[in-house]
Amino acid sequence: MKVLVTGSSGLVGSALVPFLAADGHSVTRMIRGTGCSAAGQALWEPAAGRIDATAIEGFDAAVHLSGANVSGARWTPKQKQKLLDSRINSTRLLATALANLARPPRVLVAASAVGYYGDRGDEPLTEDSTPGSGFPTEMCLEWEKAAEVAAGRGIRVVNLRIGMVLASAGAALRQMLPPFKLGLGGPLGSGRQYVSWIELDDLAGVIRHTLLAEPLRGPVNAVAPNPVTNREFTKALGGVLGRPTPFRVPRFVLRLAFGEITDALLLASARVYPTRLEASGYAFRYPELQDALRHALGRTPRAS
Repeated sequence: MKVLVTGSSGLVGSALVPFLAADGHSVTRMIRGTGCSAAGQALWEPAAGRIDATAIEGFDAAVHLSGANVSGARWTPKQKQKLLDSRINSTRLLATALANLARPPRVLVAASAVGYYGDRGDEPLTEDSTPGSGFPTEMCLEWEKAAEVAAGRGIRVVNLRIGMVLASAGAALRQMLPPFKLGLGGPLGSGRQYVSWIELDDLAGVIRHTLLAEPLRGPVNAVAPNPVTNREFTKALGGVLGRPTPFRVPRFVLRLAFGEITDALLLASARVYPTRLEASGYAFRYPELQDALRHALGRTPRAS
């Protein structure tokens, strides 16, 4: 297939582009800029509402991964608006441009997040579950809605609700590793909140699968089939690193350090299952957390 990819320089895009190319697909990266695009590139300026429609004609599929890092800074009103604009405006711009093409792509896979479900305790969550409440939920609702214009043109739209991505270069593990390596890691708050996660290679595999799996449309949970509590995650990460995890991090300390992100992300509980992925035949390479962490961190067990 000919595949158009936005956010190709980010964590997921950087893994996806060579993954698709190795499968024999032709990949064109959408990059920000003006003027003439190089081979394998198409230009757009989502903040300014500009996109080169001629450069995105004739593709079989599009994957939209653009969006500012949700945990990159404290959630001031300005930062929240930046997060919203980077997701919703870019999605609406791309979806509208694709819908207006003479020959639109057959499928658009657009990123969303498990933040859609909000803080739900130990409730099992599937794609049929209702949305939660709070800023992450509101953002995801608008994010997914922005892609609807493409569906109205007959494009098969998949909204990937992505969990915590496990990769050595990913924001989640990158922030956790320093204290854990020093033996200072521990559960966050009570540690009872559920974490829904996916290993980076599996996420690239999920995206490839959704491009080809015709029955998949609408929300699809891009998470491993075994969500864990934060306490279980802490124990697994400490075990992979060979370090103790004795120190629980109290809620008030997290709030001082991270502000609103504490309750909305760090202590929010989402026990999410990939019901539609598994029903469509996707087989996870890393369904178990410890194996996923070992692979992500290059800590494969030594042969006995």
